[in-house]
Amino acid sequence: MNTQTGQPLAMMLRPKSLKDFVGQTHLVGKNKPLRIAIENHQIFSMIFWGPPGVGKTTLAKIIAKEANADLFEMSAVSASKDDIKKIIGLGEHGLVKKILFLDEIHRFNKAQQDFLLPYVESGLLTLIGATTENPSFEVISPLLSRCRVFVLKELSEQETGEIIDRASKVLKVKISKAPRDWLIQMANGDARQAITMIDNAFTLYEKLTIDTLKATLQNSFLRFDKKGSEHYDTISAFIKSMRASNADAALYYLARMVEAGEDPKFIARRMVIFASEDIGMANSNALLLANQVFQAVTQIGYPECAINLAHGVTYLALSVKNRSAYDGLRAAQADIKTYGNLPIPLNLHNAETKLMKEMGYGKGYERYTKEDLLPEKLKNKKYYKK
Repeated sequence: MNTQTGQPLAMMLRPKSLKDFVGQTHLVGKNKPLRIAIENHQIFSMIFWGPPGVGKTTLAKIIAKEANADLFEMSAVSASKDDIKKIIGLGEHGLVKKILFLDEIHRFNKAQQDFLLPYVESGLLTLIGATTENPSFEVISPLLSRCRVFVLKELSEQETGEIIDRASKVLKVKISKAPRDWLIQMANGDARQAITMIDNAFTLYEKLTIDTLKATLQNSFLRFDKKGSEHYDTISAFIKSMRASNADAALYYLARMVEAGEDPKFIARRMVIFASEDIGMANSNALLLANQVFQAVTQIGYPECAINLAHGVTYLALSVKNRSAYDGLRAAQADIKTYGNLPIPLNLHNAETKLMKEMGYGKGYERYTKEDLLPEKLKNKKYYKK
């Protein structure tokens, strides 16, 4: 909090236009889609999907300002149907466009999203949703189909450094290279994280050093951006550890993801895939257990569902492995790409009409035949290898 203005530093630094916006050049750079839409006042419902602190809220504010629209900000954690009704009722027949910025839209349940749908569909509300989770899994299909999804990326070290430099200018305090570099690494592409640490350190100590920045942290924390390299490196190490039947390493990488706040459903989904891809025919019970873990984490949530994850991970890591079903699928897909849709043998066709029967459809079909049932060009091909 700046003692002179009484405003949080984040508010003082928030860009008012695209000219001052940092990051997301793939969306708001010259001739990029979101910039074109904003400059042409072509405002439509959209969803911003990306990690925390990369400008989702700021972009919504800029869009509303450029469109001369009324912006209503809500968090899906606390927003209700009545809140949305109130927004609709405000100047319902007016000409001013109404934009609803719904943060953490993935926290809206199906019934709430269904309620929102007709207002978005009719144009009474323009929705800008923000989420750190994959909207394909968290947003209902009818609502998702009426929104354009924009993927926001973590800020680069250069972009984070630019924001840190702006903060030091606003506060009129010098920050030397060592604490600046430390901040960039700690922020890990999250501008909000960097700004909060600067604000707290300046408020308490009126100087920015590594020691004052560290002193403002209430708890040691681990985080990785759910769209950044740390995310992919950790999940990769997790899968490879289970594949190697190394339960200790698998539990360690699981713990890293849990402590970083990774969505437990994301972890459980990877376990369900692993159960068929890597364990497969060696132990079909693995798929049953992985699905039970997914159900458990969906119903229970953190912190207790970490125990369910640990149970499942240990089981999958120690299970025998067999990739024959997975390898067979990939081999069959490769042949489809090579040969296209080859003619299906006539005896496997459905003889739904008299004409089809006369043409030989279904002729000679036997339920438990040992005959090769593949298309002629693929006769004797083996996809499943025991």
